[in-house]
Amino acid sequence: MAEGDLITCDVAVLGAGPGGYSAAFRAADLGLKTVLIERDRVLGGVCLNVGCIPSKALLHVASLISQADAFREHGIGFDTPRIDLEKLRAHKDAVIGKLTSGLAGLAKARHVDVIRGRGVFRDARHFEVTLAEGGTAVVRFESAIVAAGSEAASLPFLPDDPRIVDSTGALALPLVPKRMLVIGGGIIGLEMATIYAALGASVDVVEMLDGLMAGADRDLVRIWEKHNGPRLGRIMRQTKVAGANAKRDGLHVRFEGDNAPERAEIYDLVLVAVGRTPNGRRIGAERAGLALDERGFVPVDRQMRTNIPHIFAIGDIAKEPMLAHKAVHEGHVAAEAAAEKPAYFDAPQIPSVAYTDPEIAWTGKTEDALKAQGLPFGKAVFPWAASGRAIAMGRDEGFTKLLFDPETKRVIGGGIVGAHAGDLIGEIALAIEMGADAVDIGKTIHPHPTLSESIGMAAEVFEGVCTDLPPARKR
Repeated sequence: MAEGDLITCDVAVLGAGPGGYSAAFRAADLGLKTVLIERDRVLGGVCLNVGCIPSKALLHVASLISQADAFREHGIGFDTPRIDLEKLRAHKDAVIGKLTSGLAGLAKARHVDVIRGRGVFRDARHFEVTLAEGGTAVVRFESAIVAAGSEAASLPFLPDDPRIVDSTGALALPLVPKRMLVIGGGIIGLEMATIYAALGASVDVVEMLDGLMAGADRDLVRIWEKHNGPRLGRIMRQTKVAGANAKRDGLHVRFEGDNAPERAEIYDLVLVAVGRTPNGRRIGAERAGLALDERGFVPVDRQMRTNIPHIFAIGDIAKEPMLAHKAVHEGHVAAEAAAEKPAYFDAPQIPSVAYTDPEIAWTGKTEDALKAQGLPFGKAVFPWAASGRAIAMGRDEGFTKLLFDPETKRVIGGGIVGAHAGDLIGEIALAIEMGADAVDIGKTIHPHPTLSESIGMAAEVFEGVCTDLPPARKR
């Protein structure tokens, strides 16, 4: 590609994460000449390269270590695991490589023109790309889809030290520390705490709010807390980091708040997991006249259109929740709208999953939110202590919960805590999408013994016909 080349296309997509590549591939499938601009050397964005996928590879390893330890009580003992970080990194990178090479093949098969470089708006019809190979190129588009994602938020008062990392740095596995601090008790922080604790680190967690995993119902989180109490060090709620000093013997961290230690604690590694910020202010939005809100999100309508009708925005840069699966669906909508199809993003539910141990998954309305809003609802819970499969697995600490509209008895939300909760939540998501009621789910024959049948049994509990629990008290 020569310096200053002008490339013309029907659709230009800025960012090749799950939302971006899905939008580009869908646009190409619809017959539109498509250009995909990506700043990194491989496709996949944060999720595939330094987020969802590598973390799940490491969480699987952590799960195997924990399972091996748990089965000592059942007569099967293993030696203490020997952690070879170099091989573990290679395994993680191989998982990533298999998926990134697959994406490159999919782009080639669709004749999507992939341009590697950092793109910004030149105006409302052009991107200017600083090419990874050197030089610049200009992309002229009829429609643009902005999928430029987000960046890990930082704490500016912390020192600049390689022992203080964000999620990307933590996934690089620089070391297995003796003591680690996770700042932020959200999903990302607790997933990384799960990994490092399994690898042998003593992990403390500090969270400003009074609870962990904001957005999840407290009854789900309590099961996680009970299960992980012995595994983790301190969990300091309603506490924040007041400052830190980087010294040769470690990072000396000071705290303040309800559960703050009196003295500074010393850590070998500190993970900052305090959320993510959208990249709206990094794309030259003002040159295109693209509106941003005060946080840097790009406001969009139901077709993912911005204030400029031929420019769309999807994924983390458009709105919360910042989830890859939401971005994919938004990408399809934007591509179809760009092709003048009647497509709209109007999801009644978007699942959330914490791939911790145990996993926590929820979708639709949550019990805590309904209570806070004073809205009526019906609830049914099936405890995994009555699940044959959960007991056989030695993982009966969890439960499945369904929430219903009290008048129609249709499912409006649900949550699961336990092994493979993330794999199970899709059935509840489908029930909400299809407008299923308790009878629809309860009368669906689930295989036995499985964890999935707990969803059907929760529906039976709501109907008062569950025979796997003691009879319900008559009201």
